[in-house]
Amino acid sequence: MNFQMIALYAGAFLLALGLLVLIHELGHYFAARRCGVKVLRFAIGFGPIMWSRRFGNDQTEWAIGLLPLGGYVKIAGMVDESMDKEQLKLPPQEWEFRSKPAWQRLIIMIGGVTVNIILAFIIY
Repeated sequence: MNFQMIALYAGAFLLALGLLVLIHELGHYFAARRCGVKVLRFAIGFGPIMWSRRFGNDQTEWAIGLLPLGGYVKIAGMVDESMDKEQLKLPPQEWEFRSKPAWQRLIIMIGGVTVNIILAFIIY
């Protein structure tokens, strides 16, 4: 197998993985927005940010990271207790994840998996 074929397969793999990650993260994003939770950042890829812009009324930062092996949605009020100890001392705001009822928090957390399952049925 020559270098061109390896590069083609690697590129196709990264494109397919990127599309799956994009769809998964959009599931979390739209679930959060539907439940009235502010999304601070929507990112595809990890590591140093190569590109970012703010769009919309809520000023969500849309970003692309250097390593295209995943993504994340940073949701307001979804606190990492090991890092955001100061935020825990503040009262929850109405647009934060931690102020929502348990059923809405569950919908936001399973939003990504749900759209991946729907995509699997569509592809099948």
